[in-house]
Amino acid sequence: LSSSPGDTGLTTRWEQPAAEDTGFISIQAFPALLDLPQDLEVSSVSCGSRHTAVVTRGGELYTWGWGKYGQLGHEDNTSSDQPRRVQRLVSEGLRAEEVVCGPWTTYVCVMEPQGPPNTTAAPT
Repeated sequence: LSSSPGDTGLTTRWEQPAAEDTGFISIQAFPALLDLPQDLEVSSVSCGSRHTAVVTRGGELYTWGWGKYGQLGHEDNTSSDQPRRVQRLVSEGLRAEEVVCGPWTTYVCVMEPQGPPNTTAAPT
């Protein structure tokens, strides 16, 4: 949203992609319904200035929005209007527990995989 000094009305502003951006990402002034893949249940959500992240009950992280600074966690600077699972957490066996988005960043609390207890045999 933008307004000029003395202007009492707010207007919606649409971001135009920069030359290096690959797609158009709309900045919306109002909430919009969004379907997540596979009817996932969301346990937490956080919004940055131009991106959103959710953690599912299964511990997966999905992000979407403006990704110019890599804040979506997809190991690139691609923007997306559709939620995408952060594959790196999956490939490392990490479970997302909580997410907090800053203006241009995303912080994720993760749990490492639980392996079997250390069962080192004592010498005999």
